[in-house]
Amino acid sequence: MLRRFHQFWIRLLTPVARFFLRVGIGPDIVTLVGTLGVCVGALAFYPRGVLFWGTIVITAFVFSDMVDGLMARMSNRSSKWGAFLDSTLDRVGDAAVFGGLALWFAGGGNSFLLACVALYDLVMGSVTSYAKARAESLGMTANVGVAERADRLVAVLVATGLAGLGVPFLLPAVLWLLAVASTVTVIQRILAVRKQALVIDAAAGGPGGSARVAGNSEKESR
Repeated sequence: MLRRFHQFWIRLLTPVARFFLRVGIGPDIVTLVGTLGVCVGALAFYPRGVLFWGTIVITAFVFSDMVDGLMARMSNRSSKWGAFLDSTLDRVGDAAVFGGLALWFAGGGNSFLLACVALYDLVMGSVTSYAKARAESLGMTANVGVAERADRLVAVLVATGLAGLGVPFLLPAVLWLLAVASTVTVIQRILAVRKQALVIDAAAGGPGGSARVAGNSEKESR
């Protein structure tokens, strides 16, 4: 079902990608504009309590994440730089969404607790992505977890949009659910990497000294 849904949007957005390429717009520009639109939608609308229209604006620009990928493939311009830019700006957009909600709950939403939960979701979303990236930088994988980025984003946008239409309780419930799911995902990824690291260390005949040295060197260089 999810695959068919994804394929539907790919077919719908392919003409848009072709048009952008035809007029000389590159994938990186689409990535940048998309992230800017998400940030504006989240930080200009959510803190003022305009949850529905903020979600509409964000959703419109979220689709740029599909469009830039299509453009890169269609123009044979896929690159490590493009992948890095896309992943990095995804984190910026996600932070804007949860940050905007945190500002709303800290202000007009009048819930310090939910503001803290939204901030926790923001932090754990970044940690989830970092755990995977760090694992891959060490030659391992961390492709496990109950809360992938797309799942988190769809859930919070649907709940926020419905909250803007007056549906009660759903947004707080989703924020709490994402807090639990993100925590579980981070733990799953830590355990998955630990299992791989123990195998690698055992094969190398050591207790993981090289990995720890690499980690300590990184900390010292900061």
